[in-house]
Amino acid sequence: MNPLRLGTRRSQLALAQSRGVAEQVGRLTGRPVELVEITTYGDVSRENLARIGGTGVFVSALRDALLAGEIDFAVHSLKDLPTAQPPDLALAAVPRRADPRDALVARDGLTFEQLAVVPGRARVGTGSPRRMAQLNAWARALGCEIETVPIRGNVDTRIGYVRDGELDAVVLASAGLHRIGREGEITDFLDPDIVLPAPGQGALAIECAASNVALAAELGELDAPHTRVAVTAERTLLAALEAGCSAPVGAFADLLADGQTVTEMRLRGAVGTPDGSTLVQLSTTGPVPGTADEAAAIGRELADEMLAKGAAGLMGERAH
Repeated sequence: MNPLRLGTRRSQLALAQSRGVAEQVGRLTGRPVELVEITTYGDVSRENLARIGGTGVFVSALRDALLAGEIDFAVHSLKDLPTAQPPDLALAAVPRRADPRDALVARDGLTFEQLAVVPGRARVGTGSPRRMAQLNAWARALGCEIETVPIRGNVDTRIGYVRDGELDAVVLASAGLHRIGREGEITDFLDPDIVLPAPGQGALAIECAASNVALAAELGELDAPHTRVAVTAERTLLAALEAGCSAPVGAFADLLADGQTVTEMRLRGAVGTPDGSTLVQLSTTGPVPGTADEAAAIGRELADEMLAKGAAGLMGERAH
């Protein structure tokens, strides 16, 4: 029996994510799954992510390999996927989401609020304009100022800046730290009430060729419907703001339960200037969408409200 070829980026985090999916797909299909490591432009470029466009830099090489038949399916971090889905590729599954929050890794076990009030401006590393905008706004709300420092690199590199004393803290996705067994490094979880995560953060995307209907159906067994509607609402909000994944947009759809039954979905969006001086934050709550189209409509509606409140002027360079 031919093994299924799973395309993955080479980073420690991507490999950890892909191995987890490979195990599940192996159990589902009864076929062996082999990992095919692919280097993407985002992995080799040392440029600032916001400058090289952010959207798709970690994805296009994997998609090219799918379309060329070199791999059978690919695993991505959903937040890296461009919001427009190519017609010849199927987003076969969005498995159940891990922790969507951002996490702080700070010196001396400090929380963000402790860090913000230390004498002198604390230096906090992140490559994300979204995080910069919200962290600076939070510091301002505390009557303090921090310095956000743009950084790139893998998890070890970023945490190394704190260990070496170059930075006071870095901000990373909680889910990623958990997936590579580094959750012990976290000194503070950043509550979505204060710092909204990136659209789709904590979720994975499993993609295959749209023409491979049988494989798409098998992979579809890993789909988590509640996660899919939540991330669809978030990503549609991002798309409707005409923003790539390097834009300062936070979005989070959480499902509100009445006892054991999920009854409502709350979608929150934020967009701001990187210095945190201006932040547009809005939310909407309604029944859980029954379909991806319903979820998308909620995302578009909230985006329209945010644009009416001045979000367009905060987006930096908008896509034309």
